[in-house]
Amino acid sequence: MSTVRIEALLPEHAEQVLAIYQAGIDEGNATFEARAPEWTAFDKAKLPGHRFVALGPDGRVLGWVAASAVSDRCAYVGVVEHSVYVHPGARGRGVARGLLEALIASTETAGIWTIQSGIFPENTASLALHERAGFRVIGTRERIGRHHGAWRDVVLLERRSTVVV
Repeated sequence: MSTVRIEALLPEHAEQVLAIYQAGIDEGNATFEARAPEWTAFDKAKLPGHRFVALGPDGRVLGWVAASAVSDRCAYVGVVEHSVYVHPGARGRGVARGLLEALIASTETAGIWTIQSGIFPENTASLALHERAGFRVIGTRERIGRHHGAWRDVVLLERRSTVVV
């Protein structure tokens, strides 16, 4: 991954970020969403200090990670949910790992103690990536939602900070 730069996700990356998001949606094992949102909705939902892109040597976006607050209740101020997506042509090169490392660093600096995510059990590559990054499986929400006419399970994962205690 030496030719990949991790930088803040900015509005200038919007078109490529949303295209990568849509590619993940189209593959069918990334999210319940049917299509990527408009940039304004995406931008509003993601925490400014906790969103990053991986850029290739040509400046193209190879992947992105972003976190959202899980609740506006003060007890959950240190808990975020994240998403990470990598362009299909850039997978297997450490892009997602670099993005998760940047997210972990930014959240720990900000005093966030838990990063969580829900992943379809069929997305074995994402589950393995998260395990390598220090996430643990909390449990499985069975038949939690319908996706393309079929009930889907979601594996819940979390990473508890070892810095923020």
